[in-house]
Amino acid sequence: MQKFNYKIEINASKQKVWAILLEDKTYREWVSVFCEGSYAVSDWNEGSKVLFLGTNESGMFSVIQKKIPNEFISFKHLGMMKEGKEQPMDEETKHWSGATENYALSENNGMTTLSLEMDMSENDLPFFAEAFEKGFAIIKKLAEN
Repeated sequence: MQKFNYKIEINASKQKVWAILLEDKTYREWVSVFCEGSYAVSDWNEGSKVLFLGTNESGMFSVIQKKIPNEFISFKHLGMMKEGKEQPMDEETKHWSGATENYALSENNGMTTLSLEMDMSENDLPFFAEAFEKGFAIIKKLAEN
């Protein structure tokens, strides 16, 4: 696993960027670049489970390790979901289970920096680099309009 970092400057308040990052309608819009139809199920509270799902209720389950509203949220990815059910740990899942995905927001003079730090395998880097670039561009467009 290695750390992947990405950030973008957005001409909007961190409160607005935070809302776009996590509210269901806009979340679905920006994560569609990873997989069309993606969505998340959670109460978004620290310590709560998050189901990151796509078609056929398949995807992954995670936990919110830390949350500071409008500033920081950290997910710890735990395992896979298939047809709405948590799957037992297999060899492939063992390679990434425990990986973190952290979003940080900081604001200066009305400009918000949205930063991502994520654990991933070298093989996944090209896909995620392109997808986060596209996804963050959608967040920027939504926040600035």
